[in-house]
Amino acid sequence: MKWKVLAASVLLGLAATAPAKEVDLAKEVQTFTLANGMKFIVLESHTIPNANMYTFWKVGSRNEAPGTTGLSHFFEHMMFNGSKNFGPKMFDRTMEAKGGSNNAYTSNDLTVYQDWFPASSLETIFTLESDRIAHLNIDPKMVASERGVVLSERSTGLENSNIRALHQAVNGVAFSAHPYSWPVIGHESDIKAWTQQDLEHYFKTYYAPNNAVAVIVGDVKAEEVKKLATRYFGKIPKGAPPPAVRTVEPPQTGERRIFVTKESATSPNLAVAFKIPAANSPDYYALEVLQSILADGKTSRLYKALVEQQLATQVSANAAEGFDPGLLYVFAVAAAKVDPATLEKAVLAELDKVVKDGVTAEELDKVRNQKLVNLYREQETINGKAQQLGNYEMFFGDYKKMFDAPAAYAKLTPADIQAVAAKYLKKSQRTIGVLAAKED
Repeated sequence: MKWKVLAASVLLGLAATAPAKEVDLAKEVQTFTLANGMKFIVLESHTIPNANMYTFWKVGSRNEAPGTTGLSHFFEHMMFNGSKNFGPKMFDRTMEAKGGSNNAYTSNDLTVYQDWFPASSLETIFTLESDRIAHLNIDPKMVASERGVVLSERSTGLENSNIRALHQAVNGVAFSAHPYSWPVIGHESDIKAWTQQDLEHYFKTYYAPNNAVAVIVGDVKAEEVKKLATRYFGKIPKGAPPPAVRTVEPPQTGERRIFVTKESATSPNLAVAFKIPAANSPDYYALEVLQSILADGKTSRLYKALVEQQLATQVSANAAEGFDPGLLYVFAVAAAKVDPATLEKAVLAELDKVVKDGVTAEELDKVRNQKLVNLYREQETINGKAQQLGNYEMFFGDYKKMFDAPAAYAKLTPADIQAVAAKYLKKSQRTIGVLAAKED
C-alpha cells in the first residue's frame, strides 16, 4: 500500500475541492552505512529551507545495571557540556548562531538527540555532532555540576507529579528482574555513587558510531549528506558491539499490588498495568487500537464510565514502545469522595466488558481513522517524518515497516481487538497501584 501524505480533511472523508497530491515517501528515502557501522537514513524534502538531524542511540535505562542506573539519562545532559573543539555550553551557542536549536530525550530503550536548523547549516551540525561523539569531555567538575542537576530533576519530578511517582512504584513491582523495573532517571543512591570509571566505560561502550542511526530530513541532497557524513563521522573508530541485555522477565503468575502514600496527594490515583509484548509483536496495532478505544478522548469507554459518572476527574491509557515486553497502563484520578476501591472496581468492570463483549465496528472505525489521521499528519512536517523513520528503524527493525502501518490498521476487525483484550487484560498479568495522601 502506498504511503501518502494527504490533507486531514481527505482522511476524514470530508469533501475536497481538488485532488490531494500524493507523495510516495517509500521511494524517496535513501540510506547508507559508513565503514564504521553508523547508519544514515535520508529523506529529501524541499518544501521549506530547513532540515533536521535525529540521532537515535541504542542505549537507554534497560542497558544499565544495579548501581549504575540513570547513566543513559545523565549522558543526555553531558553531551551538551563540552568536547574537544567546543567548550561547555558551546554546542548550543554555536548551533543557535547558525539559526538552529536542539533537544534530546532518554527512554527505557533509546537516547535520541534532535537538531533543527536551516539547511545551509548542515555542515556545522555535522561538525558539532561528530566532535561530541569522538571527543566528549567527561570533566569531573562538569560531572559534579550535572549530577546535582539530575538529582534536583529527580526529586522535583517525583514531588510535583503524582502520576510519575505512581508510575515508578508500579514498574518496580510489575518487573521483578528486568531493567524496566527502575526509573529512566535512575535511583538516587546510584546517581550519587557513579564513579569516573563508570562514566568513561559507559560512554565508550554505547557511544560508538555502530550503535547509532542518524535520520536527516529536509532541504538537503542525499549525496551531500553522504559526503559530509563520511568526512565528519567516517573517521570515528567503530566500537565493539555493546553487550546484549541478558535478563528476561520471568512469567507473571498472579496479580501484584502496591500502595504509595504522598503528602501532597489531594485525591487518590489509580494505576492498572498489564504485561504486553515488545513493539515488534504482531499484536502491536491491535493493542494500539484497544488502548485508544479504552481511554482516548471523551467518547472513550473509560471516560464515559468514569469521568461522566463522576467517579474520576481524569483517565488515560498508554503503552511505550519497547525492545522487550512492557506494560499497558491505565491511570485514573478519583473524583471527590470516591475511594480507590470504588474507582478500581469501575475500571476493571469496563475492561472486563471489552474482554467479554468486544468492541463495535463503529468504535474500531473511529479509532482507526484517528490513527491514520495522526500518521499522515505527522508526515506533513520534517520532524514527524524523522521521528517516525527512526522509531520504525529502532523498534521494528526496519524503517520500511512504517509504510505497512496503514494496511495493518485497515485489516483489523472487532474480533482482533477482543482477542488481544482477552489475551492481555488478565488478572494474573496485572499490577495495581494506588497513591493516596498519608493518613494522620
